[in-house]
Amino acid sequence: MTVALMWEARAVPGRGPDLLAWAEERARELSRRPVRREVFRAPQDRVLVITWWNAPLDADLPELPEPEGTLVTRAVHRWRFESLGSV
Repeated sequence: MTVALMWEARAVPGRGPDLLAWAEERARELSRRPVRREVFRAPQDRVLVITWWNAPLDADLPELPEPEGTLVTRAVHRWRFESLGSV
């Protein structure tokens, strides 16, 4: 079974590159290794991290923490998805 964890935060204006670097570093430091991970920078200095795991949907998986308050404009958003296969 594949589970995708998505983590999204919006950087304080002008801090997009700093948030991106922070997220890339934290994704590399996860206590367990995901099957795959990707880090994206989107318009308006949003940063999105997606990790894929071979685990059940309710598994206790490591997630990225909240960055320090000087990097983000609001609380981090998180989603968890279970793959249902292709259609």
